[in-house]
Amino acid sequence: MFDDVRIAIARRDIASLSREKTIVLALAIQVFIAAFSSFLVVGLTSLYDPGSVESGELTFGVSGDTRDELDEAAREAGVEIEQYPTQAAAMDAFQRGEVVGVLAADASGERIAVTATVPDGSIQSTLAVVKARDVLEALERNERTDRAAYLETDPVPLPPEADASSYFGFTYTVLVPLLLFLPPFISGSVTVDVLTEEIERGTLELLRVAPVSLTDIFDGKALGMAILAPLQALLWIALLAVNGIAIENALPLVVLVSAVALLVVVLGAVLGLTLGQRRQAQLLYSIIALGLFGAAALLPEHPATVAAKLAVGSQTTATTATVLGLSVLAVVSYAATRRYVGSIDPERY
Repeated sequence: MFDDVRIAIARRDIASLSREKTIVLALAIQVFIAAFSSFLVVGLTSLYDPGSVESGELTFGVSGDTRDELDEAAREAGVEIEQYPTQAAAMDAFQRGEVVGVLAADASGERIAVTATVPDGSIQSTLAVVKARDVLEALERNERTDRAAYLETDPVPLPPEADASSYFGFTYTVLVPLLLFLPPFISGSVTVDVLTEEIERGTLELLRVAPVSLTDIFDGKALGMAILAPLQALLWIALLAVNGIAIENALPLVVLVSAVALLVVVLGAVLGLTLGQRRQAQLLYSIIALGLFGAAALLPEHPATVAAKLAVGSQTTATTATVLGLSVLAVVSYAATRRYVGSIDPERY
């Protein structure tokens, strides 16, 4: 009978989510992102890395004593330039719209001082800043190389440059972890709501009259919310695959999401039962959950990194160990919380 009671409680809580406009809106947004990810990733990547956007030919006006060095750096950075005899002439061309920006480079002793001028307050200005940065980085790299022979000690060698797609990086390091870890966070928040709502309305006592123990109530509410997250993760993975974004290791990813979901649901349940007030419990839940997610950076691999590595099929021993460790921690936490709930005096509610 207890198993049926737990299932009934979980089914009731899941069904009640359709009446929560905030939850429905959050799910709708996630469905939209997952279903149309191949289109959204283009625009989102432009915010993540503006330099990845094909901006056409952006021509900079170059002036100053060392404009030849800038010319060489611009060619390496793939930027078109137009040389002018003076900075004033370059600025006139900028005002007429003939160039998108001005780079004035003058020698100051043994240094090169570059003054960059770009448009203000437009999308083009963002692209111009990115391209100007590329030129200046190329100029710095060239100057370091040319002057290395005059150094008393050898400089640290630069790592080899690697061609990487910003779309690939954004998809697997931002989009996929976002879709996978947002459902667990919402599940934990809903757990806080369903428990504190029962306490504030006095319906928790009615449930116990069924008769249902407090542990049974915890099982039904916690497991109901913990199951939602991996189900959503499976749906998001399927929608991403439909959009042409291949996701490897679907099963380990679902296990990872399940472990994280169970951990945050346990956290939400403990706070809900301990505080009994929705506002206080939700605030504390958000702070602790975000704090724990940040503290996870101390692990050999952050859960977001684990998700990205699993998604692209480049998992390591540390990746597998993190998934197993979080799974064991989730099960132990759930068992300890059940024991804690069983020790609570029901009369306090």
